Amino acid sequence: MFDARLLPLQRRLLHGPARGLHGAGIRADWITLTGFVLGLLAVVAASFGLFWLALAGLLANRLADGLDGEVARLSGPTDRGAFLDIALDFLFYALFPLGFALADPAANALPALLLVTSFVGTGASFLAFSVIAERRGIRAEDYPTKGIYYLGGLTEGAETILLFVLMCLVPGCFPVLAVVFAVACFVTTLTRWMAGWRLFG
Repeated sequence: MFDARLLPLQRRLLHGPARGLHGAGIRADWITLTGFVLGLLAVVAASFGLFWLALAGLLANRLADGLDGEVARLSGPTDRGAFLDIALDFLFYALFPLGFALADPAANALPALLLVTSFVGTGASFLAFSVIAERRGIRAEDYPTKGIYYLGGLTEGAETILLFVLMCLVPGCFPVLAVVFAVACFVTTLTRWMAGWRLFG
């Protein structure tokens, strides 16, 4: 919901560090893979109840996710980079709630399952729309720098990261946070289905 407004600010903040990394010969794909590994460490930390460490790993993962795009724009975007970015992002989003489920299965397992299921809905509708939009030559004007068609919704990247941050700060509220956000994700999925139904009819 807020990604289109936040992306220009993100680009301005990260452009300087990205230029430094690019000048040092650091490739965007390396940053993407490093960020994913840091995200995995955050999941492991959450599973052991080390939620502040999980928060640090989460923020490092998201920083890498912003930097890889900026470095890619400096060196020239590639299809492999776009593929890695979206594929690893979606997997990380699904894995992060798993850490909380493992930390307290009795309280968190079912809400985590519901949340991940809702992520399947948003992710599948997002990617399916993107494939057909690409086939028809449709571009997302709000996200001109994205490697694939980016269809917005009620729950986008910024909202998901805010959710994860709140989970780390108040882990005892994980069940409520997960269920509320899952409902919002199902609403996003429904609106994307409707958008595809109308546009591709």
